[in-house]
Amino acid sequence: MFKKADVLDNLVRKMDSGTDVLGFHAPVIGISGNFREGDCTLAQGYYMSVLEAGGTPVVIPPYDNQEALVSLLDSLDGIVLSGGADIDPDYLREEALDCVSVNPRRDAQELLLVRLAVDRQIPILGICRGIQILAAALGGKLYQDIRTQHDRESIEHSQTIARGLPSHNVQLEKDSLLYQLFKKETLAVNSFHHQAVKEVPQGFRVTAVAPDGIIEGMESTAFRPILGVQWHPECFLLENDRTMMPIFGWLTEQAGLYRRAKELHKRTLILDSHCDSPMFFDKGAHFYQKNPGVTVEYEYVGEPSPDGSPTFSYNPLVDLQKMTCGRLDTSFMVAYLKQHERDEQSLKAAVAKADRLLSLIDERIGECAGFAAIATTPAQLWQNKFNGIKSVVKGIENGYAVGLDVDNVDRFRKRGVAYMTLCHNGDNDICDSHKGNNEHNGLSDFGRKVVARMNKVGMMVDLSHASEKSFWDALECSTKPIICSHSSSRALCDHTRNLTDEQMRALSESGGVAQVCLYSGFLKKGGNATIDDAVRHIMHMIEVMGVDHVGIGSDFDGGGGLPGLEDASWFTRLTCRLMAQGLSDQDLSLVWGQNFLNVWRRNIES
Repeated sequence: MFKKADVLDNLVRKMDSGTDVLGFHAPVIGISGNFREGDCTLAQGYYMSVLEAGGTPVVIPPYDNQEALVSLLDSLDGIVLSGGADIDPDYLREEALDCVSVNPRRDAQELLLVRLAVDRQIPILGICRGIQILAAALGGKLYQDIRTQHDRESIEHSQTIARGLPSHNVQLEKDSLLYQLFKKETLAVNSFHHQAVKEVPQGFRVTAVAPDGIIEGMESTAFRPILGVQWHPECFLLENDRTMMPIFGWLTEQAGLYRRAKELHKRTLILDSHCDSPMFFDKGAHFYQKNPGVTVEYEYVGEPSPDGSPTFSYNPLVDLQKMTCGRLDTSFMVAYLKQHERDEQSLKAAVAKADRLLSLIDERIGECAGFAAIATTPAQLWQNKFNGIKSVVKGIENGYAVGLDVDNVDRFRKRGVAYMTLCHNGDNDICDSHKGNNEHNGLSDFGRKVVARMNKVGMMVDLSHASEKSFWDALECSTKPIICSHSSSRALCDHTRNLTDEQMRALSESGGVAQVCLYSGFLKKGGNATIDDAVRHIMHMIEVMGVDHVGIGSDFDGGGGLPGLEDASWFTRLTCRLMAQGLSDQDLSLVWGQNFLNVWRRNIES
């Protein structure tokens, strides 16, 4: 008697004992709920398929509260966009056909959900209406009704047989994710729709097509874990058919990796040792907003103008929003000075510009009180992270900023400058640049005084941009470990801005650190580098130097940024890729900041 109560009691006792739950971290998959007759509903196949694949399903009901939606996204590891009613053509700036039946409670929320999730690199699977939502949210085009708008005779896309049975085949692209999952060129699918994707968004490709040419599958080509299918794979499991489970297995695997990355970012300090965003503060950009674009000169990003124009509109790659989406805790922002003449007037102007840019950093970060703050010690970085505040640390790129007065080193240190790059792309009074004329054959006598003063006041010596002889001279004369805040491997990309294996080994032996630069031309000869090349450099440098001496210095807003690592919002994606390479959480904690902090601490110790 009362067997059901006994079963429940046994389950409670099992959970209380910790059996089968300790160490269990199934990724949380949010599934967009349908809305009909005043109720939020969800077909059984969606959550059963997610459960079967090893995920934890939760329903995303349709609501208008944007703050709640953002909060929800922080708890999700993956998203399924479910099927349902038509998308309102008004969102696509089109007049609606008479046959369109919309659901106004879902469209606005799901279109916003996609854009927010994409910014956060959350894995997404779009199913039927879901693939159409993906296309509409990201700039693609739809057929409101394929029967009247498609220019070919259509097959039946609204089958009358059971939902868990296939009605037609689709052709899979051989090099696509779908082909990798199913290991076949044709796949039998079901079909319940009259709207469809007409044109996929930029950054996507068509991967499955029906016999009549209707797009039935698309995937991201921009290193994002996003997949859309026009059919309903969730229905098959309800017929005890596991044919479609690879799709849900892929989503759960990606979500699990993303969850692990989020957890790592939550408990360790994530640090980018070099960005040039203050150049854009000087052009009117603000840190508190995702800037719509500022007009800059091509010299800022170090790449040629494709049309010969001297200026272009550029959207800065580091701001509060992008740091939040990428779960980046600390950005080292530098006052960059291009190397100009070294007469008295020019030197005075260089010192003044450095001061002005440092003041702009203070001003722009000061506008974000309560959300971001200037930090001057490693301890402050951790305290800010604990309080939910992003940290910005000041640096100087190009010792040209000190002029010929070594006392400026003391003054800049008192202003919070943590490190100074001794030179940029040209010899100065301190040392020879990798792109200079070997004026001093390494460090000058004045340069040795500057290094000594930096050691004394606790300012890190940065040798990115320095010539090889300058590197060896500084390494020999510095009493504190030095950094290369944004330099990659010359063995993998033969560029004078990069470090040889010999340099890297010497740097690690002296206790220093090299931060891999995400500038395309320093990662791959001829450019066109991607996140794959960045990972290759990181892993090579770890092999040469040891995991205790490698970090990441993006050079965002100074030319850094790659497909797959386009801005600061992509850093969780880099973490996922490094996890896939076999780096442990401890390894990643070192690379993402602990190594750099160790060098910083040793520099400020008396």
